[in-house]
Amino acid sequence: MRNLFNIDEIFEMAEQIERNGVTFYNKAAELFPEYTKKSIFLKLAEMEKEHERRFHQMRLELAKKEREISQFVDPQGEAAAYLRAMVSGKVFDPKLDPTKRFKDIKSVSELLRIAIDIEKDSIIFYLGLKEMVPQGLGKDKIEFIVREEMSHVAILSDMLEKIS
Repeated sequence: MRNLFNIDEIFEMAEQIERNGVTFYNKAAELFPEYTKKSIFLKLAEMEKEHERRFHQMRLELAKKEREISQFVDPQGEAAAYLRAMVSGKVFDPKLDPTKRFKDIKSVSELLRIAIDIEKDSIIFYLGLKEMVPQGLGKDKIEFIVREEMSHVAILSDMLEKIS
């Protein structure tokens, strides 16, 4: 029998991903004395904080309903296996301190590329999460967060293009 994640565990992972984003963007902001760049990273950190709050609220709401839907709509366990691979460190590890990557950064371009990669990893995770959450229990909220994370990629890519 497959050991599936429960709702609480999956949303805790999502909250951790967002906390990592807050830490990463706040640290990135410290590296920029120029207000326009600093403010972009601080705004991204604020958006990640808001995502964490939304995931936490969804986790509380879904925990109440978990008894009713004993498992996610994932009969073959494919989405759960996918998410497990994502967070086991094979794709990325939400438990790692994202600021550890800063010691190897040699340029602003490199920082922006790392930030873009982190956002892409988050998007991939949330798309898997969306597949596991039944309609009416938060799928639309996850779609909204995915769109916001995609906008972060666009913002960061724009910054990268301007300095390249």
